[in-house]
Amino acid sequence: MEIFLIKLLQFMLAISILVLLHEGGHFFFARLFGVRVEKFYLFFDPWFHLFEFKSKKSGTAYGMGWLPFGGYCKISGMIDESFDTEQMAQPVQPWEFRAKPAWQRLLIMLGGVLVNFFLALFIYSMVLFHWGDTYVKVKDMTGGMKFNTEAKALGFEDGDILLGTEKGEFKTFDADMFRDLATAQRVDLMRQGKKMSLALPGNLDLLSMFKSSPPFAMILIPNVIDSVMPNTPAAKAGLQAGDKIVAFAGKPIASQNDFNYEKARMGDILAAATTKADSTKVLNTSISFVHQGDSVVNTAQVQLAADLTMGMAFNNPMPNYKQTHVEYGFFESFPAGAAYGMKVLKGYVGDMKYLFSADGAKSLGGFGAIGSLFPATWDWHMFWLMTAFLSIVLAFMNILPIPVLDGGHVLFLLYEMITRRTPSEKFMVRAEYIGLALLIGLMVLANLNDVLRAIGYL
Repeated sequence: MEIFLIKLLQFMLAISILVLLHEGGHFFFARLFGVRVEKFYLFFDPWFHLFEFKSKKSGTAYGMGWLPFGGYCKISGMIDESFDTEQMAQPVQPWEFRAKPAWQRLLIMLGGVLVNFFLALFIYSMVLFHWGDTYVKVKDMTGGMKFNTEAKALGFEDGDILLGTEKGEFKTFDADMFRDLATAQRVDLMRQGKKMSLALPGNLDLLSMFKSSPPFAMILIPNVIDSVMPNTPAAKAGLQAGDKIVAFAGKPIASQNDFNYEKARMGDILAAATTKADSTKVLNTSISFVHQGDSVVNTAQVQLAADLTMGMAFNNPMPNYKQTHVEYGFFESFPAGAAYGMKVLKGYVGDMKYLFSADGAKSLGGFGAIGSLFPATWDWHMFWLMTAFLSIVLAFMNILPIPVLDGGHVLFLLYEMITRRTPSEKFMVRAEYIGLALLIGLMVLANLNDVLRAIGYL
């Protein structure tokens, strides 16, 4: 429960910051051009609000709603999600949005996106300035990688150390590395101390590389036990720190990756069990191991807990790998942060094409998926990195040409500027309804996916 609350608080704080500044972008340009802002709200307020105060000077009502799904800036004289057609039926006033020239209205609508985009670059810059950049290069992961069947069919072998492709050296073991592998014609690697290259097709499916079980490539974790908790199934089976697991449930084990895969397979069998006897049979299995400094293989029966845990942990090689740390001065951090942000944006936009596939739709996540990305402990470094990432996501999603989003209003304004014709009020209202229905549909799908993943259906 504590972990859930920490993640929730980080998520709520990040979203609140981003929504306030996004709507503040619209507010800034609206006020700059003399357009009246009727309401400026954090969160939505159907039927009632948590608090509100109204400025006597500007007439703007500032407040907080009770529905934490964003916020809004209600600008006089425009068709938006409020569907205030009664106001639009009145004579045009000089302080209304519709009374302003198209270029001013365009900047008002772009204000939120611009703020989110430049905010992300600024946050990345300040993160690099304050913390620098600390990481383990892929080539320094000397234990190598573990590959699945599809990767091995391309020539990869367990223990290979990935170096890079014709596009350049890999920096870190992350999504960017997989993107490069998916589109590369050649990959360079170290195998048993010798550098070599493999030919790649250049059109691997990035989504299947991540979603396949096991994934295309993982960091190889040795099958050596780091610690065993007392009075646990592992301790009762005779396992000790330093032991090497060589078989589990009758399957050979050469790494923790193999062990985790077998546990996941057992979990699927356990989920399909219909009786207590079937479940007990699955949980009662065998494990073979070799004590440290010995060559004798010991085999024991082990009764797993209901969640398939045994009470032991494997050695994690990551802390022992060489770390690279780069410091940035104040002025150096801005181009570095901008480059980092553009790289994140490019990767996110490139991955959007997978959304239009069946697997891509299933991978879509809602509030639960986003909240789970935050760390289980309050870590300001990770918090600001996640906030910057969400700011880029918010900027990109809002600029999509969907009515009800900023991008939809921008599309209609560009049409007006090019054709010198203003879309009718009736058309704009219908477009808003269609856009709102589409947006609600996407939100329902994304959050339904969260629920289905939580109960094990995805």
